[in-house]
Amino acid sequence: MSDIRQKSLKFAPWVDARTRRLLGVIPVAEADWLLQDDAFAAQMALREKLLTERGEDVHRLADAAVDAARELYDKILNLLPAHGYENGPVIRRPDGGVVRADRDQPLMTLGRLVAEDLCLMMPGDAGEHILGGAVLCFPAGWTLAQKFGRPMMRIHKPVEKYTEDVGTRVQRLLDGIRPGLGLLRGTAHHSNAPLHNPRAEEQGRVPDSELPFIRVERQCLFRLPETGAVVFSIHTSVVEPGDLTEEQRVALEEWPIREAA
Repeated sequence: MSDIRQKSLKFAPWVDARTRRLLGVIPVAEADWLLQDDAFAAQMALREKLLTERGEDVHRLADAAVDAARELYDKILNLLPAHGYENGPVIRRPDGGVVRADRDQPLMTLGRLVAEDLCLMMPGDAGEHILGGAVLCFPAGWTLAQKFGRPMMRIHKPVEKYTEDVGTRVQRLLDGIRPGLGLLRGTAHHSNAPLHNPRAEEQGRVPDSELPFIRVERQCLFRLPETGAVVFSIHTSVVEPGDLTEEQRVALEEWPIREAA
């Protein structure tokens, strides 16, 4: 069962007509990129535990993506003070946690600072973006080990709805992102899984059972101007249906979200 849950949902993709569609996106400014909510402290504590005890499972960085990771590190550190952080040799988070600033371990450090999982999509030789680095503490049924170094189409191979046409549209979306203004989209599904839910592709779905929670991913895409890498960030929320607002509950009844463990 999911042991960390939000008591309210700041982003529900099914409410906005633009984000309820497949691949539906809306613009998002860098100032609105990072999200903090009522589960922030608990999520950060779990991230620290995972990065300390299972670092090889939740962090990967290719040599070719190191410069992009450092560029992302610099960009996010510049955004932190506006979100209540105190920057310095030791960075203090809004929940009181402290993290040593370490640009030589850019993704590991960022993973201890923000609630978002961060993936670096690098331009590949065949025209597809490649997953060149990530800090991924809250996977929703996939593993970093199987996706690292893979192009977008191969990453989504087990996803039935990710057809060749969808893959082409996603690649076109990635190619079109320009520095300075990002894109935001979301996914949602019923779930009974914990926040950290890695599953190998060959495991498939778990047997049907009670799915009492709604798991939402707030996904943002930004292009880094110096390296050209695309940052794909994922902020995960897990809520009970009873904690949705009236607007969210009504809209949800009209949008049959996917069921998955």
